[in-house]
Amino acid sequence: MANIIIALSGPGESDGIRNLLARSGFRSVFVCANGAQAIAKMDDLDDAVVICSYKLQDMMYSQVKENMPYGFNMLLLVSQKHANECYDPDIVTLTMPLKAVALVEAVNNIIDEQLRRKKRDRQKPKARSEEDRRIIEEAKALLMKRNNLTEDEAHKYIQRNSMETGSGLVETARKVLTLMK
Repeated sequence: MANIIIALSGPGESDGIRNLLARSGFRSVFVCANGAQAIAKMDDLDDAVVICSYKLQDMMYSQVKENMPYGFNMLLLVSQKHANECYDPDIVTLTMPLKAVALVEAVNNIIDEQLRRKKRDRQKPKARSEEDRRIIEEAKALLMKRNNLTEDEAHKYIQRNSMETGSGLVETARKVLTLMK
């Protein structure tokens, strides 16, 4: 479920956008009266689309952006007068007056991009700890010495055994060390 934080300069604007998004099927919509509340709300969530105006009661949009954690995206609503001052490739900008269709489409596009980013992040291999790398290197060195293998062959041997037994690479390297020492 997509989270949306609305932080606009006027409370009437925030309510109107919240109602529009609710009618469009968005359920997790949080309205904040100022930038500090928006930043505090971000701490409670893993990700969100932050709909923000150029200037809030207590800060500028750029200060909110500086405090956004990874996984958050900003949709900036700005007047035509300030549009040229707000170029940031990481921010989606919509100029006022706002069209409802454009707002909903922009929010949907940002959410789609967040989902793609999450999928890419899940597919990235996790970095091994220094200890795990040391164990694998030690097992490869032992295989190279005892079985007269190249480093690539030793690595493939550990990988193949790991796949055959259904255990992790590090666990298999530990078994090699235990059995061959």
